[in-house]
Amino acid sequence: MVVLAWAVVRPWGWPEAVVAVPAAGLLIGSGASTLGSARAEAERLGPVIGFLAAVLVLAQLCDTEGVFRACGAWMARAATGRPYTLLGWVFATASVITAVLSLDATVVLLTPVVFATAARLGARPKPHVYACAHLSNTASLLLPVSNLTNLLAFAASGLSFTRFAALMAVAWVVAIGVEYVVLRRFFGRDLAAGAVQAAGAPGTQVQEASEAPVFALVTVACTLGGFVLASALGVNPVWAALAGAVVLTGRALAQRRTTVVTVARATAMPFLAFVLALGIVVRAVIDNGLGRALAHLVPSGTGLPALLGIAALAAVLANVINNLPAVLVLLPLTTPSGPGAVLAVLLGVNIGPNLTYAGSLATLLWRRIVHEHDTDVDLGEFTRLGLLTVPAALVLAVGALWAALHTIGG
Repeated sequence: MVVLAWAVVRPWGWPEAVVAVPAAGLLIGSGASTLGSARAEAERLGPVIGFLAAVLVLAQLCDTEGVFRACGAWMARAATGRPYTLLGWVFATASVITAVLSLDATVVLLTPVVFATAARLGARPKPHVYACAHLSNTASLLLPVSNLTNLLAFAASGLSFTRFAALMAVAWVVAIGVEYVVLRRFFGRDLAAGAVQAAGAPGTQVQEASEAPVFALVTVACTLGGFVLASALGVNPVWAALAGAVVLTGRALAQRRTTVVTVARATAMPFLAFVLALGIVVRAVIDNGLGRALAHLVPSGTGLPALLGIAALAAVLANVINNLPAVLVLLPLTTPSGPGAVLAVLLGVNIGPNLTYAGSLATLLWRRIVHEHDTDVDLGEFTRLGLLTVPAALVLAVGALWAALHTIGG
């Protein structure tokens, strides 16, 4: 709990790894975790962490190439001064970016663009910025590359890249649909007020042209194709992610639009160290009793009631101990039941965090970015919105997963 509390608060802006790494060393040194167990956990998480580093670099270099600025211009032109329309485009853009470039890209790179786009249209930013927060979690259901939790679940599920996406596709659409309907109604006054303001603001209907970042978009598309091909050939998808990152890095370095130091920083090494250390800490906790305690609570089987129970347990656990430790704890307990149970865990740990700030590290990071833009986030408002979206999205998404399992097969 100390490791998680530090990660949530991050006193003085220090990295999450400052406490997590010594905690992992202390557990090994005290005998609570054996060196062999820690090594096995490191070997299991190694490819996942390497993949995460490559995707973070890919997202950062897409920003350097102007992908997110172009998205802002496209959204502004398409909205033509109408906040309701802008909300729809923010949903579409954030959903695609989260699915393809991971939730961190939506939180860190798209959220500031959404602030700027709303300001250009004279719209209130709150509905659109909240959409970024919710979709950074909910819209990360589609692909194995969309979220660190997905990468862990993908490795445990035994599914191919395409089968994973096929099973999660309808659940992804359903969950996003619930979010859109609820947010549009919840922030109706803000959207209506923004529409009045935008209607009277001169020059909001026409937005300046923005050159499409073709090279970056083609590279990302080829990287996604590489994920599919690698999965079909039994090759770890980290190599496809690395190839995409190397291509964009080489171009940016050749054009002197980035430096080796900047690219190295984009890998977020302290955060990667935190993930590895957290895995070792959670493994020790599981081995010392938590696994046995939770085993009695995890429903068996892959029927609809069992999947609902697994997803609900995962959602609760994500809000109590954060979604990353929750998935590390639950995967060993659900993997024997098959990929359906593993994907139900994923629904819980990806949708559930929209209920509280502490549900995911992405939400905590989003809150800091919002504060940097002089916008307040009310805890009561955030929780009320979560209570309206999370249960409905979770139940309907689990139903969609259950249907997909019976239609496509696990």
